[in-house]
Amino acid sequence: MKTTRVGVLGAGLMGSGIAEVCAKSGYETVVREVSDELAAKGVGRIESSLAKAVDRGKLAAADRDAARGRLSATTKVEDLAGCDLVIEAVVENLEAKKELFRELDGLCRDATIFCSNTSSLTITELSATTRRADRFAGLHFFNPVPVMKLVEFVRAIATSDETIATVFAFAKSLGKEPILARDNSGFIVNRLLVPYLLDAVRALDEGVGTKEDIDKGMELGCGHPMGPLKLLDFVGLDTTYAIAEIMFAEYREKRFAPPPLLKRMVLAGRYGRKSGRGFYEYGS
Repeated sequence: MKTTRVGVLGAGLMGSGIAEVCAKSGYETVVREVSDELAAKGVGRIESSLAKAVDRGKLAAADRDAARGRLSATTKVEDLAGCDLVIEAVVENLEAKKELFRELDGLCRDATIFCSNTSSLTITELSATTRRADRFAGLHFFNPVPVMKLVEFVRAIATSDETIATVFAFAKSLGKEPILARDNSGFIVNRLLVPYLLDAVRALDEGVGTKEDIDKGMELGCGHPMGPLKLLDFVGLDTTYAIAEIMFAEYREKRFAPPPLLKRMVLAGRYGRKSGRGFYEYGS
């Protein structure tokens, strides 16, 4: 089935980025949020990103206008019924995702493919909510979506070869480089990245080094563009904590267990850049 219309569930940081690259790549794109306020905020984020791309000479003004013309926002799940492919990018909560997929399964055509942008939940568990396990896959983008080239394609036990071919071609059409990952919690990148980030928090808590020196050590010593504690602030401490909890429940290995310091910071509302304070402080 040819993909022409794409639905995106969620207009947050990831959802708006996914919707932007879909619209820029020629797809009619409808993004759904739970309220008019959040939908407008998501569209505003997309418009700002498109404007910056024009200012930097990376996008022609005519292409910006065309992309914006292909984009629409809604608060109704029903408005995604006519989509050929739906990408879910809501909060990393199993029950919230299941509820949405269960509702969509009864609205969309049998041929519609469902994808989840989850970074830690298993695709098999999500697909079990629907009657289309063969047309269900993981499509994990990276932040910021318009810039990052990588996307993890996750094949579940029941994902069909046809679905693999369709979604791979779709990812390529967005200008992304897909890699194939097995359906394990965390897939490839987070299975390697999350323990590293958690170890950085433990190192700070144990006095191995200051936050500045831990970050500088990984930046200058290993060539990382961003140290682990800065990266945690960028990703969101609450997001990483939730991912670590899911991965620890899956593997029961200490390396995936969120450290007490991370938990305390989340409880204190220090989520990183989005809250203005994490391991570092940020201006309003």
